[in-house]
Amino acid sequence: MQFPQELDPDKLPAHVAIIMDGNGRWAQQRGLPRPMGHQVGVESVQAVVRAARKLDLQVLTLYAFSTENWKRPPFEVNALMGLLKKYLLHELETMVANNVSLRCLGRKDRLPDDVRDILDKVIADTAGNDGLVFNLALNYGSRVEILDAVKTVAGQCANGELAADAITEELFAAHLYTGGLPDPDLLIRTGGEARLSNFLLWQASYAEICFVDTLWPDFREENLLDAIRVYQGRQRRFGMTGEQVRPA
Repeated sequence: MQFPQELDPDKLPAHVAIIMDGNGRWAQQRGLPRPMGHQVGVESVQAVVRAARKLDLQVLTLYAFSTENWKRPPFEVNALMGLLKKYLLHELETMVANNVSLRCLGRKDRLPDDVRDILDKVIADTAGNDGLVFNLALNYGSRVEILDAVKTVAGQCANGELAADAITEELFAAHLYTGGLPDPDLLIRTGGEARLSNFLLWQASYAEICFVDTLWPDFREENLLDAIRVYQGRQRRFGMTGEQVRPA
């Protein structure tokens, strides 16, 4: 993929986060079992990771499985876990070769042992890469993430390591799963729904949000570029007026 001429390379989002929605509906519209939508959705994951790497984005975060998704039918959950394991096994060599480092956002302890084992291996084997940081949000919920950070900070205060007055936004953010990474500049949700679904609630406070109708299995490089075009057409004010941020 050549760099699109209509995009400004100096105004690319450093961090793009995506809520991958619509797999089940994609399958149902075609009279297929819901897991088939997840299976085709893996191709979208591969395409978007390739595009993010070629655009030289710093961070890509994909919402793969939420803390609420365990409520889905067991056959669908099992299919998702199987696809995740297959994807990780298949993509490890590609990630290493293309300088991508994989990270996991969420509580890994509830994942099946075989999935967690290969996930840990891929994370370890790509840890030395310094290109694209690829976050997979697995068994992830933003409220749980914030509670985990609160408990850590509260524990430091209780044992005398930290004074309450020393707690800042920056210190607290460092204890989130995304600690050390920039907040998302652009958050995309596919599938035509317009909600955040407990995803990066702290980090997305000033993200530009782009809701698109395309179902995730149909989402490809051009769809990502379209969202970035929308992003580049917006004025990010961070509480200021347009006149304050507009170049003189």
